[in-house]
Formats: sequence, structure tokens, C-alpha cells
Amino acid sequence: MLNGYFLINKPAGMTSHDVVDFVRKRMGTRQVGHAGTLDPLAEGLLIVLVGEYTKKSEEFMKLPKTYSATFRLGVQSDTHDMEGEIKTRKDFIVPTEEGIEKVLESFRGNIKQTPPQFSAIKINGKKAYNEARAGREVALLPREINISRLEIISYKFPDLDLKIDCSSGTYIRALARDIGEALGTGAVMARLKREAIGQYNLKDAVNLDDVDEKTLRNSDTHRQP
Repeated sequence: MLNGYFLINKPAGMTSHDVVDFVRKRMGTRQVGHAGTLDPLAEGLLIVLVGEYTKKSEEFMKLPKTYSATFRLGVQSDTHDMEGEIKTRKDFIVPTEEGIEKVLESFRGNIKQTPPQFSAIKINGKKAYNEARAGREVALLPREINISRLEIISYKFPDLDLKIDCSSGTYIRALARDIGEALGTGAVMARLKREAIGQYNLKDAVNLDDVDEKTLRNSDTHRQP
């Protein structure tokens, strides 16, 4: 029986479940899962677990994450990304990079974050995004997260490129929403790439076409969380 994990470079446009289905078919086993959802819009590192390693999902999921992201200022959407219903904001002054940096200071360290309505969090046994799609708003409570790095890589309005190191449970779409509100411009997540999960790095990941027994990792040859 196959036991181990894949570091996969998920392309934008696929759901995390799409990747799991692909690995199930490629490896000929149903015992496959992933260790942390990556939005369809996003690309980058997805850890896919096989066999007995599906029981280790919590160990992987609790690891911190590193992302590069583009936030688009001046717009808002119900999903807080470019996939939702976009509304353009016009009632604002275009912020300077210095002004943005001052706002970002309040988002570093331990902060409270309310998850997006369009998320996989379960409320009374129902996933929030299913309720949101049905037009029903659910009460999602703020959760404490940690953002240890929030660095401006480049800024040319309306696009703000950031590097983010954060704790497990952080929603980058919600971070875009909250930073946009703090700036008075609104903002959505226009691009997202997950570059690392703990010690696991995107540079070590394989493309879907390279998924096979040779690229399956396990504790015999690789460090565990």
C-alpha cells in the first residue's frame, strides 16, 4: 500500500479537490486527501496525503504559511476576490505607498480576523459558502491569527503586491477585505501564490504530470512536521 505525501504545484483554476481526484486516479487509490485548501483562483504549494498519511493532516495543517499576493484597490466583491460580484469604489483618495505602510502596521502580529462568508467553515453542520450561495448570511466569529510578515513588494495603483508570512487559519481574501476597509478604498485579492507551508517549499513541488511513486515522499527520506 502506498503511504506518503506529495508537494504539488497547484495551477490556478483547479480546486484542491480537483487535485485530490487527479492523484486518486493517477495512484489508483481512494485514500487521498489534502492538508489545507487552496482557493481555485490561487496557485502554488498544496500538500496531498496518501494512505496512512491522511491521518497526519492536522500536523501539516497547523504549520505556518508563506504567500505572495496581489490586492487590487478600489474594488470590492462578495467573495473578496475577482471571482465574485465586483463593485467599483470611487469615493476615495488614491493612497501613497507611505500611507499604505502605516495601515499595514496595524495588521502585523496577533490580530482578530473574521473569515469570509464564502469559506469552507462549517456552521451547524453546513459549510458557510453553501449558505452564502443560497443568499443566507451566517454569523462567523472573529478568530485570532498571527501575521509575522506583511511586506510591500511593489505598488502601482490599483495593484499592491505583498509578501505574507502567517499562521494557519489566515484567510488572505479576508486580509484584502480588511486592509481595503482600513485604507478606505476597498480591496480584493487579485492573485495568490502559496510559496511555503512550514519547512515545505514550492521550489520542491512537482507538477501534476510528475505525480508518481518516484515523487511520493515519506518519513524514510524526508523530515516531517
